[in-house]
Amino acid sequence: MRSGSTRRSPKDGTLSEWFRNHPARAIAGAFAAADVAGTLLLSLPVATEEPGRASVLDALFTATSAVCVTGLTTVDTGGHWSTFGELVILALIQIGGLGIMTLATLVALIVVGRVGLRSRLVAQAETRAARAPDVRTTMRNVVLFSLAFESIAAVLLSIRFATAGGLPASTAAYHGVFHAVSAFNNAGFGLYPDNMVRYSGDVWVCSVLSAAVIAGGLGFPVVFELARRWRRPRSWSILTRVTLWTTAALLVVGAVACTTAEWSNPDTLGPLGVPQKLLAGSFTGVMPRTAGFNTLDVSAMTSETWLVTDILMFIGGGSAGTAGGIKVTTFALLGVMIWAEVRGNPAVEVGLRRVPASTQRQALSVALLGIGLVLTGTMAILAVSPYDLERVLFEATSAFATVGLTTGITAALPASAQLILIALMFAGRVGPLTVFSALAARERDRLTELPEENIPVG
Repeated sequence: MRSGSTRRSPKDGTLSEWFRNHPARAIAGAFAAADVAGTLLLSLPVATEEPGRASVLDALFTATSAVCVTGLTTVDTGGHWSTFGELVILALIQIGGLGIMTLATLVALIVVGRVGLRSRLVAQAETRAARAPDVRTTMRNVVLFSLAFESIAAVLLSIRFATAGGLPASTAAYHGVFHAVSAFNNAGFGLYPDNMVRYSGDVWVCSVLSAAVIAGGLGFPVVFELARRWRRPRSWSILTRVTLWTTAALLVVGAVACTTAEWSNPDTLGPLGVPQKLLAGSFTGVMPRTAGFNTLDVSAMTSETWLVTDILMFIGGGSAGTAGGIKVTTFALLGVMIWAEVRGNPAVEVGLRRVPASTQRQALSVALLGIGLVLTGTMAILAVSPYDLERVLFEATSAFATVGLTTGITAALPASAQLILIALMFAGRVGPLTVFSALAARERDRLTELPEENIPVG
């Protein structure tokens, strides 16, 4: 060692080391970097249809909503942004949907031909791959499946937009690609001022969009296992079984509840015929998975529908997919935990497997952190805006769960409230546990354990 040199303490690491040494920090930092880049691009004069630049707040809100695959907007996507701006939004949706670290590691695979252990661990945290050696294959499958499904959906939508919508072939193709990517990534961005209301009775468009939303929201591990073992349901993992059964139950509950609550509403399903009512009601029940497309006027829905939608949005979709929310596996596990406690079972069991205590704590943490963020955001927005609790709670839940459904108040909220929604979208996409662990300076291992003492609860 040369004279005068000193050994660097782990506590004195550089900012880059602070990000690299913990995957959660890297993920949060990568999403923030994409958000900043998107904001700068959308702030360019070429990004808007009208002369001049978009406001910094509109650019930041739209970029955050896109990279967090939410769909909430303060301006009309198809009317305010130019083709360049729409392509920036589309790119941010794709980046946010597949995961920043997944794309980064895929590029490393192509350019370098190998992936270091640290990069594998980072990608593993983003994709939820079972083991570090599986990450290479997992990432390839994620990208290939995503692009293949988006391509099929884009072709089907383009054909329908050209035939039923009367659009020129080139415009129909562009709209097909945009909405296919937006649907598969559960973003909910639409190029039409009324979102998808004009297609409320179109089985073709509604079916393709719903299929894309469900496929992207199931979670890549579940999709890949179904591709391998779809003929052998008994061999499915607990993850796949829980995800499929819970998702199916929530889809049915959502469709039935929304259709029933809106059946006679003169501003939504009331004027429609029975087949169109069933189609629009089912579509409305699917979108809280967490997409954000709507074929009915959300602002005119009943309070019952808003409440059901709040619950469905908060639960969200499957783990390691493009959907948001606390995830259906977290919701199902909490239900199993309650059932085990009611029955007096000392262990929480799913199928023929026992759920570790660490997983139970994680489920509780995710759910309670999510509730805390939504309630805090709701109270903060109520304090600075004139809107009632129902609408604000809906907006905050939609932002946290990265859904994009709105009662129509997003653009009218004051700047401070929009900044709160931006924070909720970011926290909801990256994940409550990831956000808070990313802010932790370091992990600490306890060398001792304290004696136990029961605390009365309930």
